Amino acid sequence: MAKEDLKEEKEKTEEVVEQKEENKAKKPSKKKKSEEKTEEKIESKEEKSEAKEEKAEAKEEKKKAKKEEKELKDEGNLLIPLEDYIKSGIHLGTKVITAQMKPYIFRRRADGLAILNTNQIDARIRIAAAFLAQYAPEKIVVSCKREAGWKAIEKFSEVTGIKVFSKKYPAGIITNLALPHFFEPSLMIIIDPWIDKNPMLDAVKIHIPVIALCDSNNVPSKIDLIIPANNKSNKSIGIIFWILAREYNKARGKEITMPPYEEFIGESI
Repeated sequence: MAKEDLKEEKEKTEEVVEQKEENKAKKPSKKKKSEEKTEEKIESKEEKSEAKEEKAEAKEEKKKAKKEEKELKDEGNLLIPLEDYIKSGIHLGTKVITAQMKPYIFRRRADGLAILNTNQIDARIRIAAAFLAQYAPEKIVVSCKREAGWKAIEKFSEVTGIKVFSKKYPAGIITNLALPHFFEPSLMIIIDPWIDKNPMLDAVKIHIPVIALCDSNNVPSKIDLIIPANNKSNKSIGIIFWILAREYNKARGKEITMPPYEEFIGESI
């Protein structure tokens, strides 16, 4: 009988030990609790960060919407219809934005392409046209090495009487008195400060102002008057010189029926 009691007592003890081990297994360790709390904190921080980003994005979208709304409201004050500006691609910059051109950027597209502010483009063309009108045609020179602008500046010359150099700029033509075709302009217009750097540097040497079409990737450090614009497209360059020709002739009292955009561009917009 004593053996049976002993056996029973042993079984009970084993059951108690097993129960304790089960309870211990079910109860999470302090280390596990700490890890769980850390994970919860990280998740909470990530959620807050995501919420903050969403709020910032919403704010940026609202800001863009307001700018676009203002752009549309100002359409009636533009030199040409906003639709024509957009069709010409005048507002399309590059994926590179220099510090000097940043003030003229409206926003970036999803693909990273810079979008120039159409209102500012229009305003700067207006300023450039008024500045041009202070000079007689023989005192202005335009230089364009980029093929996309040849048609535009040649037509500009035909309509205004202003001297232009397309394709190649004759080195020293305004700095070397010994050259047979030397002349002394008072103002220069170029299409790209990089491509047209030689005429630009000549203008700087003789201390005459330079007007330049500047894209988002240009560094216009030696330019006196910037016209922010797509300076790589025949449509964009053509539209700008069409407007400049119209405004120049109007300001100087020259009555002329302006040809359509197409004659400055070489194709329809």
